This record gives sequence, structure tokens and C-alpha cells, in this order.
Amino acid sequence: MAHWLMKSEPASYSWADLVRDGGTEWDGVRNNAARLHLKAMEAGDEAFLYHSMSDKAVVGVMRIVRAAAPDPRDGAWVSVRVEPVRALPSPVTLAAIKAEPSLAAMELIRQSRLSVAPVRAAEWAKVLELAERD
Repeated sequence: MAHWLMKSEPASYSWADLVRDGGTEWDGVRNNAARLHLKAMEAGDEAFLYHSMSDKAVVGVMRIVRAAAPDPRDGAWVSVRVEPVRALPSPVTLAAIKAEPSLAAMELIRQSRLSVAPVRAAEWAKVLELAERD
């Protein structure tokens, strides 16, 4: 199983929206690097939901339930289907991630504008550990 980080502005689509809906089509991604990451996703992979803009924090874990398919809004792009797994016990802020030396190479920091990015196993475990601390 691979791990990912997927960003959403909470004013547009939040963790609460995902839980309310029971899942969603992750569409509207219009970046070539992010599209490649979406195409690499497989059913069963898990992803952090990161609230960008106002919150700047990892808030929950989602499961990819359908691999990449043509984006319903624009078939030149792709989308995946996600469902909520669990909220983190405590959000892990961008500041906390940047303060953790073992996360210095995380794509969230290295390529901060990328809306979909891979997360290495050790990074995944560390973020979950940080969520338990607060």
C-alpha cells in the first residue's frame, strides 16, 4: 500500500464535508505532477487530507477506493474516488511538520504548491505519531 497527501481548501471541501458525504470524487486537479501521482494511486492506498490555506494542517486519513479514471469535468485529466477512514486525534500543523527534522524531505515541504504528493512510510508513521502527541 502506498501513502499520499492530498490538499483541499477547507472552505471548498473539508474533512467534515468528506465525512458527511461518505466519500467523494477527487477531481479538478490541474497540475501535471499531481496528475501523475493520481495515476499512480491504487484502490486500498491511503492518503492524508491536508487543509490548505487557512488551517495548514493534516486533519484526517482517507482511503483510495477507485484508481484513476478520466476526470468527469475534463477527460484530459484524471480523478480518484476517496472515502474517509478516520480523523486524526489532533491536527498536525505545517509548523509542526517543518519543526520535525525527520520530515525535512517530505514533499509537502519540498514542493509546497503540489496538491497531491507521495508520502514515504517513515513520514506517514511520524505524522501519525505527531497527531497523538497533542
